[in-house]
Amino acid sequence: MRTSETVLAEEIGSCFADPLKFVRLVFDWNQSELAGHDGPDAIQEEILRAIGDNCLHARDAVRVAVASGHGIGKTALVAWIILWFMSTRVKCAGVVTANTKNQLTTKTWRELGLWHRRAINAHWFSWSATKFAQVENPDTWFISAIPWTTERSESFAGLHARDVLVIYDEASAIHDEIWEVSEGAMTTRGAMWVAVGNPTRNSGRFHDCFGRFRHRWITHQVDSRKSRFANQDQIAQWIEDYGEDSDFVRVRVRGVFPRAGSDQFIGEHDIEAARGRTGEGVGPKVLGVDVARFGDDQTVFLLRNGDRIEWVRRHRGLDLMQTAARVADIIVEVRPDAVFVDGVGIGGGVVDRLTQMGFRAGDVNSGGVAVDDARFANLRAEMWSRMRDWLKDRGAIPAEDVELATDLAGPHYLFDQRNRLRLERKQDMKARGLASPDAGDALALTFARTVAPASLRLERYATSTPPDDPLVI
Repeated sequence: MRTSETVLAEEIGSCFADPLKFVRLVFDWNQSELAGHDGPDAIQEEILRAIGDNCLHARDAVRVAVASGHGIGKTALVAWIILWFMSTRVKCAGVVTANTKNQLTTKTWRELGLWHRRAINAHWFSWSATKFAQVENPDTWFISAIPWTTERSESFAGLHARDVLVIYDEASAIHDEIWEVSEGAMTTRGAMWVAVGNPTRNSGRFHDCFGRFRHRWITHQVDSRKSRFANQDQIAQWIEDYGEDSDFVRVRVRGVFPRAGSDQFIGEHDIEAARGRTGEGVGPKVLGVDVARFGDDQTVFLLRNGDRIEWVRRHRGLDLMQTAARVADIIVEVRPDAVFVDGVGIGGGVVDRLTQMGFRAGDVNSGGVAVDDARFANLRAEMWSRMRDWLKDRGAIPAEDVELATDLAGPHYLFDQRNRLRLERKQDMKARGLASPDAGDALALTFARTVAPASLRLERYATSTPPDDPLVI
């Protein structure tokens, strides 16, 4: 006797090499929560169709890479692929990861939970915070959500099943070491590897999927303007603000990787141009103080006078009181128009001591919220961006200071889960064999606020005229 469950199993089984058919079958399109949605977007259909075609004819593992702009429905696509794979392959195994734990748990894995609940075969599986499993065989038929770390890279090796699924969400930011370990799971014909995300880096293994390893991957580069799900008004604004061929629009809209070398936040050309200038040296004078936090870092005092750097002084082993005393001596010596101290950690104590001594210093929390919170992940990224604009336009740095030039060239950049710019962390730079960019941070601190020349400030105070720019002090 054929039961309704037998019919359902046969219908879903017929979707083994047809994920598009599966997605159309298992969800009640145009009903309830999906009212107004008649099925996948044309772009999603194209990708699902390509996966199915390759499942049918592949001799080796199927590898799919999707680089796209923002808002095309990548996360829903990932959820559908997981559901299809689990529903059509008995006792399969898999792992899902993302660029950050937050992205994995609050977006990728949560989306799977939403679509699992909507599926007509939802009762086949159980969803938890870390595991999606077949109800009757939870230990031998499941896919796990695992945040990646290089210290636990073995979690991505040795998935023991005939059919294996590996999913990378926001794949540009996943470390190459994790990619290399995952290769070990791609040894059977039933294996599948799906990597999706915004193309935020012009190097690394996600970039290689579209470059030197493109012969191994089914690749799709998707422009957000072709998706009905994307916010077209927001896209138009981005293009107007940043330009069609800017790296911002290339990554967020066009699904195109940044230009060669642009994952280095400040390009070598701009640094060398700044080393070739002398600068006018016409105020305001701004002192930046980057306070060392670790034994191998330096405390750096840097004085910028208008368009040029007057000097850079580096010290190791200074305690809080010694650092504050040095700053006080410099203030008395050069009478800067503004002093900015990185107040994170022990730097806050330096500011407190200077205040106690009667000196005024700006306490800058470089890890805090940026003024332009929509564009920058934190204040440090915003300060470095302002410094970079200065270097490109007119800034002059000492030609003989190789260490400063190296600091400026060191950090890479990427985008966070809200597509805001952020700089590579210092610990990540050290993992690449680079030193902490202490002098670069000291220079960036001089751009924490726009500082008006003393004469202009006196004029404003005398006339009670407020500054036009709220960032001006």
